[in-house]
Amino acid sequence: MKLPLSTGLENQRVLVTAASQGIGFGVAKAFLEEQAKVVINSSNDDRLRKAEQELSRLGEVHRVVGDLSIKSDIDRVVSTTKDLLGGIDVLAYVTGSPSPGTVMEKNYDEWEYAARLLTISPAYLARRVAEDMIEKKTKGKMIFSASLVVREPSPNLALSDVCRVSILGLVRTLARELASKGIRVNAILPGYIRTGRIDQLIRDSSKRKGISEAQAMNDIVSQIPLGYIGSTEEIARSFLFLGSEMSSYVSGAALPVDGAALRSIG
Repeated sequence: MKLPLSTGLENQRVLVTAASQGIGFGVAKAFLEEQAKVVINSSNDDRLRKAEQELSRLGEVHRVVGDLSIKSDIDRVVSTTKDLLGGIDVLAYVTGSPSPGTVMEKNYDEWEYAARLLTISPAYLARRVAEDMIEKKTKGKMIFSASLVVREPSPNLALSDVCRVSILGLVRTLARELASKGIRVNAILPGYIRTGRIDQLIRDSSKRKGISEAQAMNDIVSQIPLGYIGSTEEIARSFLFLGSEMSSYVSGAALPVDGAALRSIG
């Protein structure tokens, strides 16, 4: 069996969520640079429009506005993507993060929203995409972005610590359920990546600890053995790997992309 040495993603049909900025934008850009056809999604139309304009110079890209914490929006995002691209070969699931805070600081509404965003949303979206892949006999790939907190809960990130763990259960369950259809399902566990989320965490840490934002930044970097915060370009490469046939025998995996920050073995 000859294994591919390139991504082979040309003309692949890719749906990238939360793609108006940050990791999602970087992932969409990386797939377009590999000559894939991409639909980008976000709940913020203004940012999404700007992202589409910037990305359009790289290839075929379409925007679909939708809030993935709302069922009807998920249905519309999937059906519109199918109409625009003719199907879906790759789902790259990225989502925003709920606000920092401890369990005792968070109210019922915040927990309910986090559960919709980080637990119900990816599971229902995966089902809708899988239905299309199965119907069209597509040997599809799904990549779900989670976080290192699914392995090591982080202080003051209670909503993510609790709700993002479900991504691992979803990935392991779907990988087995869909294997007979030739559909592979994997997760990526980002560490500290240079996005607006990092700025939010720095501000929160600075306020809680009574230190400067520069010191809060230094505290984060000190936790990363490679010695720096990763870029969206670096994490996007892992999506390309798991979204291509270069990872043809990988399914049900959770890949840390974290500069060796993760301490746990499992």
